Amino acid sequence: METVTEPAELAELRERRAFECRLTPDRALGSLDEAEAFLRDRGLLTRTTDSALPSLYEACHEDPYRPGTPGFGTWPVTKWPWFGQLAGRGYLVTAVHRGKNMIVSGQLARLLDPICRAEIARLRTGDAGWRRLLDHLATAGPASVEDLPAALGLKRQEVKALRSPLERCGVIVSRSLQMTGGADEPHASELARWDQVYPDGADGDPRAALRDLVAAGVRAAVVAPERELRRWFSWQWYWHDSLVDDLVREGRVRRAGGFVTAVG
Repeated sequence: METVTEPAELAELRERRAFECRLTPDRALGSLDEAEAFLRDRGLLTRTTDSALPSLYEACHEDPYRPGTPGFGTWPVTKWPWFGQLAGRGYLVTAVHRGKNMIVSGQLARLLDPICRAEIARLRTGDAGWRRLLDHLATAGPASVEDLPAALGLKRQEVKALRSPLERCGVIVSRSLQMTGGADEPHASELARWDQVYPDGADGDPRAALRDLVAAGVRAAVVAPERELRRWFSWQWYWHDSLVDDLVREGRVRRAGGFVTAVG
């Protein structure tokens, strides 16, 4: 059977990705300070591995918290708190990675800002419940998840149903109020509007901002399958079929055999 050899350029890109995204055990993160430097270097980190985007827990190269179990059990046994501890250092955690948590540097938060502000305006007009929750947070400020049902006169599950699409679109952000003794133990959290956790932003074109964000994601990943880019973020309504072509034409990314890599 004939062996198909990967093009040399793509092999070199994969090697650079393995180094920069810390995909090999010799590049394992050894401290929270190293994890913070990794975040600042890449700009964004998913919690667990689910795409070409760099993952904090993958870079830890540590045995799972509870071997053989799904979910929390796959988190690193001692380094799992680092994601929350980085948030405690002022980095934003948002669910705009299709509902999954992603932590971002200040530079990436600036790219997210025009989209999240546009989404606040869009979703306030889309559902009376969403508007009610957003207006309550605007008036009362960030609120404990435990206090919201009583404040809104709703059941706990009703509040959960309202917040889920808002978090997914970046309109509201959930922040932990305290750490816990174990990865699978409950912890207190509060909800805030995006414009409360990032108050110094400004309105802008969300479609242009998504293009910038995708380019930043490609840089963070070093190299990524082109077909995957559209699935990185929640806002399919701001994606357009020429987005990658536009980035190539602008000289910001280039194609390499079905993959995309950043230029410069």
